[in-house]
Amino acid sequence: MTHLSLYLKLDETVRLVNLDETVALVYPKGMTEPPLSSDISRSQVETTLLPVEQPYKTPDCRRRNERSHQAILKAAAELLEEKGYSGVCIEGIAARAGVGKQTIYRWWSSKAAVIMEAYATRPAKNPPTPDTGSVQADLHQMLAHLCFVLTQTTSGSVVKGLIAEAQNNCEVAETFRAYFVACRRDATRTILERGIERAELRSDLNVELAIDTLFGPIWYRLLLQHAPLDDDFAAALVNHLLAGMQI
Repeated sequence: MTHLSLYLKLDETVRLVNLDETVALVYPKGMTEPPLSSDISRSQVETTLLPVEQPYKTPDCRRRNERSHQAILKAAAELLEEKGYSGVCIEGIAARAGVGKQTIYRWWSSKAAVIMEAYATRPAKNPPTPDTGSVQADLHQMLAHLCFVLTQTTSGSVVKGLIAEAQNNCEVAETFRAYFVACRRDATRTILERGIERAELRSDLNVELAIDTLFGPIWYRLLLQHAPLDDDFAAALVNHLLAGMQI
């Protein structure tokens, strides 16, 4: 690109000035026209070079370097497996991914947002919806698996951290419900509706309320940790609730 330029002469000093800059001349008191060089000394002229204002372009935060994006998600997933939710920090993710912290904050609002996406995009580990022919066996199998995942894998600490963050972060809450909660509610709904069709459950069963009733005690024990989340608990929970749902 060719830039125009001019020579600004002050007494015998010659300076090359790029026209990409604005030259502001402040003349001595009482003078409104540029003086001749013989009429004024260098000290009487204040020359200020100001950068030309360029139109501001708002950064498009949606445009991500895909390589860096994947490196960040991979780093977050690895650190989750190694340290659990509480052991992961933005600095650690950045160091593992080989990027700056600002790169992460440009794309995600918080640690929880990064972890939620890393968690949501990993290969699915949820088993297929049980279909043993018995609503009791199906519910027990599904809830027992969830209890195992929450207590014997890093998912427990991740879920607790995300539930906490979701209380003040609508983005995390929405993603958590869509990824972690919705699929389990869908599976449970399928099991209960099959139970109604097979006449194992009452035809007037409030399915959505039944789903809340099944999962509520699990989240309660996960967060308060006052009692174990295990196979025995899953079996007792199913048996207790079915007593009010069966014909």
